[in-house]
Amino acid sequence: MEPIPVAFHIWFIEVHTYGIGLALTFWFGLRYTERRVRQRGYPWQWVTGMFVWVIVAAIVGARAMHVLSHLSYYTAHPSQVFAIWQGGLSSFGGIILAVPVAIFSQRRRCPELPTLRFADLMAPVLMACWAMGRLLGPQLMVNGGGHPTNQWFGMYYAGAHPHQKVLPVPIFQAAEDFTIFCLLLLVERWLRNRAPTVASDGSTIPLGRAPLPPAGIVLGVGMVLWGIERFLDEHLWLGEDGHLGSLLVQIAGIGLAVAGLLLLASRARPYRLWRDSHPDALPEEVTDTADGDDGAAVDDGSLDELASPVTGSSADGD
Repeated sequence: MEPIPVAFHIWFIEVHTYGIGLALTFWFGLRYTERRVRQRGYPWQWVTGMFVWVIVAAIVGARAMHVLSHLSYYTAHPSQVFAIWQGGLSSFGGIILAVPVAIFSQRRRCPELPTLRFADLMAPVLMACWAMGRLLGPQLMVNGGGHPTNQWFGMYYAGAHPHQKVLPVPIFQAAEDFTIFCLLLLVERWLRNRAPTVASDGSTIPLGRAPLPPAGIVLGVGMVLWGIERFLDEHLWLGEDGHLGSLLVQIAGIGLAVAGLLLLASRARPYRLWRDSHPDALPEEVTDTADGDDGAAVDDGSLDELASPVTGSSADGD
């Protein structure tokens, strides 16, 4: 099998398939984010402005982390620092810079959306984008694969060794990320199905008025699963013994998974209160009752009330 083409020409302009793939992935992430925010009754027009800054931050952070991890090479070849069409974007570097930029922008543009609730909404979006981006990004790069292999599923990439089959790690990662995406949607559905349905007076709570679960559970599950995935990917298919960048990725993967477990542990008590109590008997310190006419849900990041579809929020997930 010949290496996957990484560029083509339209007249005198060289177009990189890797760049087209990234552009399509960002466009998908933008539209999916708008949809999820809108379905939950929050203003969504601000999402485009946020995404512009997130895209810039993600690319800069991902490239900076890669360059720092291979500093000796780029010190000797400074002209290659900005050659992202050759590959070399660190997932963790993109996250490290893009996440605070996204949070800062969200808090300024949509303060009525609690940050932890926003993170829950974004977790499936990120996993869907990573699954799509692996296939349309690294799979179409000059050096997109992993360790050399003689297995039948090995692929050729147009890198330094175009005649050596390597593990098609981007395809593996796309399958892993899509699986995590599906699992996060299942977690959202599971939480909706466990919402209290009977008030303290014995009356049935309409589906659209059930209280939201504690914020952070979906995010925590995503952090654990993706942290484990990144550690295993680097350890089994991508890593180089003694290479600082590879070691840092593995440590970051473990750290992300541990942070996710700590976040889930902090959600245990709010979850029990939400699941076992009548909605109108929940302690005031863990919930807000947002009965405003504008339909925007208000919470403190632990529990909030889901507005009915009439006011703009939906009980349905994605």
